[in-house]
Amino acid sequence: MSSMLAASSPAATSREGAVVPPLWAEATSSAALRHYRSLPKKGKPQGRESTVLAAVLLSTPQDPHCPTVLSLGTGTKCLGASRLSARGDLVHDAHAEVIARRALLRLVYSGIGRGAPPEWLVASGDSGRWRLRDGHCLHLYITQLPCGVLPVPPPSQSELPREQRNSVNGCSDIGLVQRKPGRGDTTLSMSCFDKITRWSIVGIQGALLSHILEPLYLSTITIGQLPDGASEEFSIENNIEKVLDARLSSLSSKFPPSFKMQKVGVSLLVMFGNFSVTMDPFYLQPMFFEAPVPPTEFQQISGDEAPLTCGYSICWNESGLHEVVLGTTGRKQGTSSKAACLPSTESLLCKRRLLEAFMSLEHPLVAQLKSEDLSYRALKDMSHEYHHSLELLRKAPFFGCWRAKPTFVDAFAVS
Repeated sequence: MSSMLAASSPAATSREGAVVPPLWAEATSSAALRHYRSLPKKGKPQGRESTVLAAVLLSTPQDPHCPTVLSLGTGTKCLGASRLSARGDLVHDAHAEVIARRALLRLVYSGIGRGAPPEWLVASGDSGRWRLRDGHCLHLYITQLPCGVLPVPPPSQSELPREQRNSVNGCSDIGLVQRKPGRGDTTLSMSCFDKITRWSIVGIQGALLSHILEPLYLSTITIGQLPDGASEEFSIENNIEKVLDARLSSLSSKFPPSFKMQKVGVSLLVMFGNFSVTMDPFYLQPMFFEAPVPPTEFQQISGDEAPLTCGYSICWNESGLHEVVLGTTGRKQGTSSKAACLPSTESLLCKRRLLEAFMSLEHPLVAQLKSEDLSYRALKDMSHEYHHSLELLRKAPFFGCWRAKPTFVDAFAVS
């Protein structure tokens, strides 16, 4: 695959009407930041705190230069291994990219559940499934490099259990998958960069929605530049594109046809006009753009003082979802210790609530699944092509140290 980096500077030349890299990066970041500023202060950083913002945006053939925000998330926290729930009632990973994606899934569930799917989805023939409407593209904006791009400073090897030594935490080869960084109770959540790699292969819709949706892929990922004075030792080209390119190039053509991303390229060529891209015949990684430096509250590199990260995650989508999750508990903001297990404290983005949304859909396949007593894991595994592709991905050279979460976290069921 060829490199697809599109930096915000210097300006690229293109025929009139085409989206050139700097304009696209600024349009995407401006739309996301403008929408974030329109939200109430609840859940936003206070004082010296900072956070990460991520947003999923949509571009259309009618207005390809002006993307609209579909969903938005903030956050930098995730739960340690000892706090994982067997009931599916906690948000285990509250990083911004994960929250924005789950908020998008909630948007899809909300529309299909009301019998009015988002206008950017269209029925896919007589299969009973939906797909992204021709000419429409999904995009991701992040205010900083996703975690997992840079090597995580490793703890002393003597402090690690034998099976973790030279493998996941602090992996010296950024081509290998990593867990999210953190101290204390070690998390089992894989890094956001690893998840972006997975989304590039199997789509962002997840296993449950794969029952009724064709894969949804991100056409572009726009990332905010580092502030002045930050390290110059890494870049989007060297630390994301080359690694992602190596990962995807290591995969063969064994994936099912529906997970080969030829269709995305057609939309990209239309959208970017004369900005030519050479695409792999089987897999297409998203195009990357560098956006302007984000506002101070999204900068975690600040002077001599240690940065403080906000513990809350804002969850928003255009169908009306707006809630704040405390990333260290996985429940809604304001949950007391006495109410910690009440359903009213569960985020609409936790696994249980997403499963409930799926099971409530009026769809022939869902009706069939309702007649069986299945766990969350079993329902996901029944999306055979998605499950098969994910298993192939995990066997790829760069994914040898991808560690699955304990089986108990997906063993719950919704009656």
